[in-house]
Amino acid sequence: MSNPGQPLVVGIAGGTGSGKTVVATNLANRYARIGVLILDQDSYYRDQSHLSEAERTLVNYDEPEVVDHPLLFHHLQQLIASQPIQKPRYCFATHTRDPEWEVVHPRPIIFVEGLFALWYSPLRALMDLKVYVEADPDMRFIRRLRRDVLERGRTVESVIAQYLKTVRPMHLAHIEPTKAYADVVVDNTESLEQAVTLIDRAIAKRCPSCATGRG
Repeated sequence: MSNPGQPLVVGIAGGTGSGKTVVATNLANRYARIGVLILDQDSYYRDQSHLSEAERTLVNYDEPEVVDHPLLFHHLQQLIASQPIQKPRYCFATHTRDPEWEVVHPRPIIFVEGLFALWYSPLRALMDLKVYVEADPDMRFIRRLRRDVLERGRTVESVIAQYLKTVRPMHLAHIEPTKAYADVVVDNTESLEQAVTLIDRAIAKRCPSCATGRG
């Protein structure tokens, strides 16, 4: 940890379907007794309400610029300074922000999780530990397909079309290169437990008191 009394900030990045959210949630459960906050990048997609519904379908939602990185950076700064934030709520069905904001309070451990968690250099500078979660490309696609169809109401055809047109090329251009910034790279193709254990050990090295206080 950078300074005593400040939260431990862990960035968790990786491609779509790599299991970032599952990894972050599993870690949060392990450290629940200490106090954990998952600051998800998905909440920080830019509001597209100024566009028509037709125009929104033309936006490339897999490039870094669709995320409000400066706002995420500012909010993380506030949390580190022990200040609460008003986190936006984002609707993937309409690509707009909900008018209601979520009040989020600081916690001793903060996981910043998302596709581009390691992409924005000012945000990376606030992290005590940077993690990249990878998985076999076929498995990542299957996981994304299942999620978008079951949870976001997408059709199989639209998910496949988007994956080939933007998701895969944007992953190769913008997301996979951020693996170079990671302190720890884990493979979550098959063994979630092994991936979480490796990150757990890295957290213990940076914050021994976190390791002794976890559940």
